[in-house]
Order: sequence, then structure tokens, then C-alpha cells
Amino acid sequence: MPLRSDWSARTCSLARGLDVLGDPWGSLVLREIFFGNGRFDAIKQRLEVADNVLSKRLGWLLDAGLLAQRPYQDGSRTRQEYVLTRKGEDALPVLNAIIIWAEKHLDAPNEVSHMKVIHTDCGQATLSADTCTNCGAQLTAANTSWHSLKRSDHPLPLAIAPPETRPTAETATPASPETEILA
Repeated sequence: MPLRSDWSARTCSLARGLDVLGDPWGSLVLREIFFGNGRFDAIKQRLEVADNVLSKRLGWLLDAGLLAQRPYQDGSRTRQEYVLTRKGEDALPVLNAIIIWAEKHLDAPNEVSHMKVIHTDCGQATLSADTCTNCGAQLTAANTSWHSLKRSDHPLPLAIAPPETRPTAETATPASPETEILA
């Protein structure tokens, strides 16, 4: 029996988006990758998740194109770590929205269980998922920090997609007029 339904072919954009980003474990894995924590054992330890659950979520995120693997040396052994792709980096506003909504509407179990979205350039917390409510700048992984009181006493910069996972001019697909978002 499958773990969940496949909504990838639904006619609703929300359903298709939830097919990729609606799984709590998948979103928590993305959180770890954004925090720069891309090695399997480190993610497993931080999330306190079983190997099979983590492997399945990492596989989904790889298949969906949100993550890529990059080799690293662990002593004499070559292993793989997980890094964001541009598509994964573009999921940041979704995660920011969940953080901001939870801080506004859900009680935290204790004082250190809070997380803020910070626009690094102006140093202020924001109440918007994609735009700094203090200075109006667009939020990106490169100019956003998350301040998790449980992790650190200061905001932590987010990881960005390495250049090799970003589309080149030859491989980038321009937005169609139907999907282009106008400012």
C-alpha cells in the first residue's frame, strides 16, 4: 500500500504543490538543508527520524528536483551530501509562510521554541514570506536568515543552491506569458 496519494497530475495547482511540499517530513528535511545541514547522518540526528523515512523523503525531494547530491570526502570514502537546487531554493517563501503563520497562530511549548524570519540586509524580522515588511526588499535564500532560538542565540544565514545546480542560460526555461508573475 502506498504511503500517500499521488496528486502530481491533479488539475489544481495547490494539489500539485502539496504533492511535493505538503509532507511534514519533507518540509523538515528542506529546513535542515536550508540550515546548511545536508549530510544524511546530521539530518537524521537533528530530526530524530528513522533511516527509511529519511531515505524516502530525500528520494522524493531528489526526484522532484528540489535537491541534488554533491560528493564529499569522509576520510578515504566518498559520500554524498544533499544541496538545494534553484527549484528547492524557490520553496523558501512556502517555508517562511509556515514559520510566520505558526508563530502568529500556534502556541510554542516553551520560550526557546520560536523561529523568526529575518531579512539579513536590514536585520529586521519580517511578517511576510517573500518581502521584508521593514524595508520592502524581496526575500531570497541569499538575504534571509532564520533565527531559531533552539539552535542559536543569533540568526543563521540560509544555504543557497550551488552554481552547478542552477540552470544556465542555455538550459533555463523562460516563463510562459500565462505563468509569468508581474510586479
